[in-house]
Amino acid sequence: MRGELTALLAAVVDTLGGGPQPDLLEARQMQALSLGVHIPLVCFGIAFPAMFLFVEGLYLRTGDATYKALAKRWSKVALILFAVGVVTGTILSFEFGLLWPEFMATFGGVFGVAFGLEGISFFVEAIFMAIYVYGWDRLRPRAHLLCGVPIVISGFAGSFNVIAVNGWMNNPEGFDVVDGRVVDPRPFDALINTHLWHELIHMYLAGYIVAGFLVAGVYAFAWRRGRRDRYHRTGLVVALSFACLAAPVQVVIGDWAARTVADTQPVKLAAFEGLARTQAGAPFTIGGIFDEDEQRVRYGIEVPKLLSLLSEHDPDARVTGLDAVPPEDRPPVNVVRFAFQTMVGIGTGLALLGAVFVATWLRRRRLPRSAWFYRAVMAAGPLSIVALISGWITTEVGRQPWVVYGVMRTEQAVTAADGLEVGYAVLVAVYVSLAAGVLWLLRRLAGQPPQTEVSEPVAAD
Repeated sequence: MRGELTALLAAVVDTLGGGPQPDLLEARQMQALSLGVHIPLVCFGIAFPAMFLFVEGLYLRTGDATYKALAKRWSKVALILFAVGVVTGTILSFEFGLLWPEFMATFGGVFGVAFGLEGISFFVEAIFMAIYVYGWDRLRPRAHLLCGVPIVISGFAGSFNVIAVNGWMNNPEGFDVVDGRVVDPRPFDALINTHLWHELIHMYLAGYIVAGFLVAGVYAFAWRRGRRDRYHRTGLVVALSFACLAAPVQVVIGDWAARTVADTQPVKLAAFEGLARTQAGAPFTIGGIFDEDEQRVRYGIEVPKLLSLLSEHDPDARVTGLDAVPPEDRPPVNVVRFAFQTMVGIGTGLALLGAVFVATWLRRRRLPRSAWFYRAVMAAGPLSIVALISGWITTEVGRQPWVVYGVMRTEQAVTAADGLEVGYAVLVAVYVSLAAGVLWLLRRLAGQPPQTEVSEPVAAD
């Protein structure tokens, strides 16, 4: 079925417009920059509402003002990040049409419904975020808590639709080709595609890992500075709990994702490893550099048969190598491979950190006492973002040279407009200004004591 679809779409590829693009690299870099800025904000949209709703629930159950102060402070941070996400998300929406017009013109009818549903989710999230933040002490406590539920659901639904489009780009379906044209789009077949589920769960766990470790890092820093009151301890424990429970599960989901890639995108898997030739009992090489001339990984540590075991759960399984396709159909191996190994390495470290926290808490009902643990938590936040971006580089660059895998090349989807350097410079200026504004707002918010959030006294211990 896959081969028939690819053959049918050859006619579509031949009829695409777009013309030569002197600034293809700049177009890709602009898109990558926007995604790199927006995706960490998506993580907070996924996870942060559940975190502050959980803390508010503790307040309603116990009446402890510390929980209310923490939930109220976190909801204000969420509002700031949501506002920035609106700007970066709007820029991304325009970039799809301006930078990749042939992609949108050819396949917009196939996946366009997903973007429409994402827009509805965004408006629902915006409405209830405003009600929630400005409804503190104005709504009845349980009504206020219930107003946060649509924020969690809409945050899930919005990112669900975007991830569905990305899954479709990696394994396209839901349309037919007649006389070289894409016809009979089936949007919901495209939306619920075979790559959706592992990408969705992988990204949602990443959301809790990134948001949890970043927030925990703030409180770990305060803890190291001697601020060990109940407010900071609660913030640290709650954020760490969310992150550390998600991190070990992510390792299992990563295995599922790799096996799916081995089945549907074998050349991408070969790029992950730098596997030049198809072979049975394929090794896994840790570290090293892929030599394009010699078509092998140099200076790495090779573990015999491990790649076959990981991809097929069979040490003697046959694994497709880069030699399965012509050189022009292969992704840039070193970029993909470095990103993949960075993601796996950091993810493994975060899972181990999570295991230390969970084991200590379950056995001794307290936080670890080692100063190195808190240093590790402070580092885990930035490192989780590095792992997140590395994961998306692995997925997106690993799909190259295809914007729609096996169907449309990136160079065929890009705009023919010239002078993208000016747009790139403006984009950088916009993001630098946004970062400065967010930093100023968050520092100002952090400078206010927790007592300013509530009328009741906040527990000191």
